[in-house]
Amino acid sequence: MYQLFKWLSVIGMSLLCTTVFAKQALIYLNVAEPKDQYQVDLIQFLFKDSTKYDLQVAAHKMLESRQEAELQNGGLSVAAFAAGKDIEQRLQPVRIPILKGLLGHRIFIIRDGEQDKFSKVNDFASLQDLKAGQGKLWTDTQVLRSAGIPTVVTNKYPNLFYMLEGGRFDYFPRAVHEPFSEVASRQDLNLVVEPDLMLVYPLPLYLFVGKNNTELATDIRVQLERTIADGSFDDFFFSHPLVRDVLKKAHVKDRRVFKIDNPHLSAETPLQRPELWLDINKIKV
Repeated sequence: MYQLFKWLSVIGMSLLCTTVFAKQALIYLNVAEPKDQYQVDLIQFLFKDSTKYDLQVAAHKMLESRQEAELQNGGLSVAAFAAGKDIEQRLQPVRIPILKGLLGHRIFIIRDGEQDKFSKVNDFASLQDLKAGQGKLWTDTQVLRSAGIPTVVTNKYPNLFYMLEGGRFDYFPRAVHEPFSEVASRQDLNLVVEPDLMLVYPLPLYLFVGKNNTELATDIRVQLERTIADGSFDDFFFSHPLVRDVLKKAHVKDRRVFKIDNPHLSAETPLQRPELWLDINKIKV
């Protein structure tokens, strides 16, 4: 009887320890596009030594339109979206720009052979004579329209490349880190990256979690603040291939820059913290 009690006690303690020390699943994006690799690498960088979370890749690849729903139903723990008042109401943001504002530095994909049209753009009014292509529900679509830039929209991101080649609009504005891989992976289309112009506006890329997942939001914020304070976040950012390589390719310091406002940011946007934002004049490439 004593031996039975002893074994039951051991089993009970084992189960208790397993329950107490079981890690929480932190499900991150299954990369569908090269541009998504940065957020995946960032999550792994922040939580690689975590004793609290078990990092798991999502079961399926998903485009941005599906990611929000998966955050709400538990199929995804964290995902990155452009900041905006609407999405910050629907989900819970961690208001630290994980790309240091690079998302709001826009260069253009254009049709090959039409560079002359853009070489003549020397002021913002000239840019307003051209049509941009955008996703219908994207935050930056509102930004462009607020600045008086004509936009043609579609619900599906992949369609934009075919619409551009087909002449539905003149250019497809992309964050600096996006267009080179997008063009390279669509060599069947007659598209190139425009080399001279850049449109700049404040547009942070935040990590978002489900509306009620305050614990994970807090843990992400703590990890981001810690790495910003000790300098390891900047080391990660500037050494990441997505950032390092495209800053060289894009020649951001040599472009004609047009700056516009973003009236769609929430009042909580940390614009007053310069350490969180990229200053292109201080880039060494």
